[in-house]
Amino acid sequence: MTEPIRVLVCDDQPLIRTGFATIIDAQPDMEVAGECGDGHTAVELARRLRPDLVIMDVRMPGLDGIEATRRLAGAGVPDPVKVLVVTTFNLDEYVYEALRAGASGFLLKDAPPAHLLHGIRTVASGAALLAPEVTRRLVGRFASRIRPAERPAAEPPLTPRELEVLRLIAEGLSNSEIADTLVISQETVKTYVSRILTKLDLRDRVQAVVYAYRNGLVT
Repeated sequence: MTEPIRVLVCDDQPLIRTGFATIIDAQPDMEVAGECGDGHTAVELARRLRPDLVIMDVRMPGLDGIEATRRLAGAGVPDPVKVLVVTTFNLDEYVYEALRAGASGFLLKDAPPAHLLHGIRTVASGAALLAPEVTRRLVGRFASRIRPAERPAAEPPLTPRELEVLRLIAEGLSNSEIADTLVISQETVKTYVSRILTKLDLRDRVQAVVYAYRNGLVT
């Protein structure tokens, strides 16, 4: 039997924290590693308990969820922790900042329990959780902030088809939409995405979007 996914739940609202914990503990493949209500404690507990995943609220006292995420999963953090940010629908800017800080994805607080559980399993498996329509919205609203690098990277070590797939990822297309656009199978798309992330040393699709914009592959 595989080890359960250990989840640290961080939210300043006790009712939401308890709700998440109850849903998680009811799953045979998950367990709650701990709970807390502020960012400083979230960082301390995550470093001490080493959960498989942290559910992180954005708005918390003392240290907000964005900075807590940066300390746990940001660039240069040794042995980063996977972070799944939960937020409300009208806080797109916080979502963008959370993804820049190293979060592997986000969920809406009013999402059905099944979405929460899917999100936990997805992020714990090493994949990023960001719905294509959300990618499109974020890119449309915040692309101007992703400034081109002063010295763009050398020609990326990608094949023409991989570059094509990268551009479609940056436009927010899902694997199935990319498959339809290029008239290839979804399995082939997954293979291309995996190769792109490996060759460019990127963690997930979100980083791929930022890479594409910063290096002038899309505008």
